[in-house]
Amino acid sequence: MKEKELERLQLLKQKENELYNNGFKYICGIDEAGRGPLAGPVVVASVVMKPDSMIEGVNDSKKVSEKKREKLYDLIIDDAISYGVGIVGQDEIDEINILNATKKALTMSLKELSTMPELILVDALTNIDTLGIKYESIIKGDANVYAISAASIIAKVTRDRIMREWDKIYPQYGFEKHKGYGTAAHIAAIKEYGLCPLHRRSFTKNFI
Repeated sequence: MKEKELERLQLLKQKENELYNNGFKYICGIDEAGRGPLAGPVVVASVVMKPDSMIEGVNDSKKVSEKKREKLYDLIIDDAISYGVGIVGQDEIDEINILNATKKALTMSLKELSTMPELILVDALTNIDTLGIKYESIIKGDANVYAISAASIIAKVTRDRIMREWDKIYPQYGFEKHKGYGTAAHIAAIKEYGLCPLHRRSFTKNFI
């Protein structure tokens, strides 16, 4: 590993390393993907990484290319003590709103863990049900905390794979390219074809 990358990872792991040194053994990072799109689910990933995990390239998923994220996804899962994913679909997002849907997916993801953490580090969310586990909300955690970065990649790759599958069913919308986000091409497709069952009605009412 190049010295510059090693330094970046050490900085990314600073928070967790302090916690490990204070006696914590299992620390969970949590992040979501899909709060902003016009279509598809919101996905939340929880991951408990090994204390010595230092995977080259782990970063906020938005800073990593799609191809690289796919490779990192496998490496993260191989190196994780435990991980869980929660998915809440577009109909429920419309019913309970995106913030509540994200919080629900978070709790679902924690229930999937085989090893429960002593502490949770979550990107920005507060007032969440963490099954009684203590948590700390960190602004821009996906760019500053290793475990949250790892969770952001699991969440993003999981959601992207779901949207690629939906693209086969509704190819006219271009989900494979934009993953449901409100790009000009996606909005143009909504205006031409109307909405499909994957669209969030509460997000798209201004485009029809």
